[in-house]
Amino acid sequence: MATLELTVTLPEGVAREAEANGLLTSDALERLLREEIRRRQQDRLFAAADRLAALDVPPLTEAEVNAEIEAARAERRAGRARGG
Repeated sequence: MATLELTVTLPEGVAREAEANGLLTSDALERLLREEIRRRQQDRLFAAADRLAALDVPPLTEAEVNAEIEAARAERRAGRARGG
């Protein structure tokens, strides 16, 4: 666990509502941050998928997909064998 001390400047009304709703506790802030991190990761994934879909390349054949899967598995096995 990391301990951080933050100072946040909020409008008075927002600060009161956040406090009244229990959003200024460590647990609530952790949950909010985790949700935002996950949302941003999903946004990046969908943006990458959109860029990929926009490419004018033919889809992989089943054999090519299987070859890519096997190559990834071999790379993962090699990494574990090296202690990685």
